[in-house]
Amino acid sequence: MSTNEFKQGHILCYTRLPQEELIYAPKLAYSMHLAYSEDGCAFRALNNNSGVFFAKATDNANGTLTAKSLKQPFLFAMKEGGFGVLAIRTEADGANDESSKGSVLLAVTQDLLQYREIGLLNLKGNAFVQDVACRYSEEHNGYVIIWTDESGNSYENIIGDMLGLSEVSEPVPAKTSALSPVSAEIEGIQARNFIAVPKELADRVVSKLTSPHHTESQGPGAITVSGKEQLRKVKAIALYSDGTSSPKDVDWDLEGLDWSGEGTYEIKGTLRQTFFDFPFASHRADPNIARWKGKYYFIATNDADGQKSFSVREAETLDELVSAPEVQILDSETYSHIGGLLWAPEFHIIEDELYIFHAATPKEFFEEEAHVMKLKKDGNPLNAGDWSEPRRVVRMDGSDLCEAGKTISLDMTVIHWEGDIYAAWSERQFLPDDLGAWLYLAKLDTKEPWRLASEPILLSKPDYGWANNKTFVDEGPFPLYGEHKLFLTFSSAATDATYCVGLLTIENGADMLNPANWVKGNYPLLTSRNVPGEFGPGHNSYVTDDDGVVWNVYHAKAGLDAPRSSGLRRVHFDAEGYPVLDMTPERDLNKELAEVTATVTIKPDYR
Repeated sequence: MSTNEFKQGHILCYTRLPQEELIYAPKLAYSMHLAYSEDGCAFRALNNNSGVFFAKATDNANGTLTAKSLKQPFLFAMKEGGFGVLAIRTEADGANDESSKGSVLLAVTQDLLQYREIGLLNLKGNAFVQDVACRYSEEHNGYVIIWTDESGNSYENIIGDMLGLSEVSEPVPAKTSALSPVSAEIEGIQARNFIAVPKELADRVVSKLTSPHHTESQGPGAITVSGKEQLRKVKAIALYSDGTSSPKDVDWDLEGLDWSGEGTYEIKGTLRQTFFDFPFASHRADPNIARWKGKYYFIATNDADGQKSFSVREAETLDELVSAPEVQILDSETYSHIGGLLWAPEFHIIEDELYIFHAATPKEFFEEEAHVMKLKKDGNPLNAGDWSEPRRVVRMDGSDLCEAGKTISLDMTVIHWEGDIYAAWSERQFLPDDLGAWLYLAKLDTKEPWRLASEPILLSKPDYGWANNKTFVDEGPFPLYGEHKLFLTFSSAATDATYCVGLLTIENGADMLNPANWVKGNYPLLTSRNVPGEFGPGHNSYVTDDDGVVWNVYHAKAGLDAPRSSGLRRVHFDAEGYPVLDMTPERDLNKELAEVTATVTIKPDYR
């Protein structure tokens, strides 16, 4: 057994004190957070001091959701392997939850990153649980749960089948209290317990829950070129704290090089970084950039005119797109059936034809529905007359996707995956009860892409506190293609500083229309706490440039009360291929580490 197997790290679980609603509301604070320490004494917060495990909302008979939160989480090792979490489930604001009286919430995890909620464990008490702890006992061949009620009385139960929530003994007075206090210097912390875990696991948790940053640069070593153009194509490598790397262009110092004959030289260069200041388009939300016939096109919701028009930018490069002029292609006066609220336009290419998927309504918000426009053959995307009249999306049988005035549909996107084409979108039923916005998926008819080719399946409800913070919303889905997985990011909560980005994942080869094949992340991928000065990031899409770099096209606010505006940031992929959306320019490239060297041999006839 290697010495590495004896090394350990320490993971602390905690909740936080709530702050102002737009900063850190109870639905966020009352979730399980994690911190790390090598010695079990000095802990540092992970995931930007944000929660990683949230209690799920409960389903009501009428289809609505009741948001829940959690307090007093306790993390423990499971005999079966992995870890368990016991916590007190509460109402969304942290108040006692009548349906959880006498019970505690159980969840399990193998990696401290993805959690599976098992359900409520009945401790057979008649009072609200105020504190809880747990350990496995060889002597009792089961788990000993110690808990305290609202009167300060301590009890213990023994349970043999933890995952089955059964074989629970009657409570008896406990000899010890549930938990010894732990302290840590972390903002707002309500510390609970910590456990020792194998160092390899701890390192993975830290890596996944810490924004990567540039740590080293590697030059290309010895290279042979015939001229300046070949040398300009040579890249260096930026290495990152999460064990990943990214190729970078280099500005080489060519002084002293003689290109007229053969020779070998030692040269220096500086890594070049492409980045875009935020915002690059003010008052533009739900942004989308696509490539069509060698050019880049930008389109977005126009908040500046009350969401009454769509305009397009065209350019040869992303850099040029930032300053390109906008040309209006549609407004709310063009057609009588789309009289207002033009939302979330997206370019999509289907069988070599260009379409715009968007939402529109003839009257008011409650009749907002998904529509599709098609560019005529050899048409110009900047010419309004080259776009067809918007058609409303319909089901397989030609009936409306949603009943206008009762249920809205919006934010439809297109997914190309393993030879098939799918549509994903958000629906919100308002009548007879407001269910909140849910995500759906269906196959798409490639010949008539305004028509579904299968029955829709439900992908996601806003069942976590970060998704139902202020309002119950999952919306803005968009695909991101990984090497072995398909990622579908989506946005949740209100379109203010509480807005955030969640993640759904499915493996290659899995049936897309089987909801069980999709894995939903327990915590958001991007929030107001990820990038300083950017609030409410979300409703993002992705575009890949000529160098294969994937860019996140998103909107956020430059202040709590600032307008929604569009930004561009490089998508980083971690060591496991998962997207990282908060790679700021400072994290992407440390200027002090940007210099590299190379040995270059010039051979004028080298090919």
